[in-house]
Amino acid sequence: QVQLVESGGGLVQAGGSLRLSCAASGRTFSNYAMGWFRQAPGKERDFVAAIGWSGWTKNYADSVKGRFTISRDNAKNTAYLQMNSLKPEDTAVYYCAARTTSWPGGKEYEYDYWGQGTQVTVSS
Repeated sequence: QVQLVESGGGLVQAGGSLRLSCAASGRTFSNYAMGWFRQAPGKERDFVAAIGWSGWTKNYADSVKGRFTISRDNAKNTAYLQMNSLKPEDTAVYYCAARTTSWPGGKEYEYDYWGQGTQVTVSS
């Protein structure tokens, strides 16, 4: 079992930046690929970014490429999502997820563990 806790969300103006963190506990963090998903009001949960267990392999949704960066620190059992040049359409609840393989997949059903989410609101 893996427990995931997100933090770092908040209110920011368009063009601003936020860094989300996902702290993991319960199992060996480095055995899991980590992903970030988001869900806007009235919409389905969408893939944002994912990173393999070693940190070398990364996967991004087209909508965030060049603006968001995913990373991880296995010594701290933490994954991060650096979000720059934020837009109002980035407003959503952001969820951290873990899957028990090394490959950073982009599908919700591929992930086994989920955090509770953190709200990101971007004002225009």
